[in-house]
Amino acid sequence: MAGRWYEEFTEGEVIPHAIRRTVTETDNVMFTTMTMNPAAVHLDHAYCEETEFGQPLVNSLFTLGLVVGISVHETTLGTTVGNLGFTEVLFPKPVFHGDTIRVETEVKGKRESKSRPTQGIVTLTHRAYNQRDELVCDCTRGALMMKRPA
Repeated sequence: MAGRWYEEFTEGEVIPHAIRRTVTETDNVMFTTMTMNPAAVHLDHAYCEETEFGQPLVNSLFTLGLVVGISVHETTLGTTVGNLGFTEVLFPKPVFHGDTIRVETEVKGKRESKSRPTQGIVTLTHRAYNQRDELVCDCTRGALMMKRPA
């Protein structure tokens, strides 16, 4: 397994993820249109030139999905039962076409499941940075993780 078993997470540990990803205009347009989001701030260059940003913003839900996806290989690949939810999602800076995203994950806590003896809950905070080391996403999620088989 590339992911970690419940027992392999250490509270307070920070995991830097090896994969980085440059976001393209195609990523943004495809995701935005596939999810039926007609917001001009993602799709209309002429409109965006008149905004404070001067260019299209990458859809924040694409950013969130990318951040979690980048984290999967070193955290939950093959060892998760499923996501339990997000308690906080912040986007302190926008993501633009051409930005390269890197991610780190902090293990905020863990506890054994009360109802599932072969599983435990791990709380992970994912932080994403662009190529200028600006924080662009900070999210906390609960993951139901498998314990190592006996």
